Amino acid sequence: LTGAQDGSVRMFEWTRPQQLVCFQQAGNARVTRMYFNAQGNKCGVADGEGFLSIWQVNQTTSNPKPYLSWQCHSKTTSDFAFITSSSLVATSGQSNDNRNVCLWDTLVSSGNSLIHAFTCHDHGATVLQYAPKHQLLISGGRKGYICIFDIRQRQILFTFQAHESAVKALALDPSEDYFVTGSAE
Repeated sequence: LTGAQDGSVRMFEWTRPQQLVCFQQAGNARVTRMYFNAQGNKCGVADGEGFLSIWQVNQTTSNPKPYLSWQCHSKTTSDFAFITSSSLVATSGQSNDNRNVCLWDTLVSSGNSLIHAFTCHDHGATVLQYAPKHQLLISGGRKGYICIFDIRQRQILFTFQAHESAVKALALDPSEDYFVTGSAE
């Protein structure tokens, strides 16, 4: 799966030089993040205008429409994570009201899909990591802070400053004993 500054999103297969599907044509907002869900049957694309769009992967048309597309953040959606069987999605980004990490239910209408919004990360959340074993979300912000959220209780457990500049990357070890942060500096 490839995404570009021009907003185009294309899917390729290892053994074929041509694209299989063009999910999104050029001319849209820049792609900020994209993932397949754990089952590999859906892909999601976040963009610089705050939207998250989700497609079924097994499309027969060459230019399919997303089955879900909604604005998650008022300025930008920088990252997201599929939770559970991809019916629950967490997003990070920047919103005017500082609700910069959100939980969404994809099985209800877009107007009612926001489950919970966390007010955190002045100037926006840049990255997001889901820890399924512990049911935690870890987010990094533009000012170098890390927030850890319990998604079952929908509360912030910890906040600390890890860096002096924006957190650009988060990685979680497979046993979920440690996580690593990377910053702009």
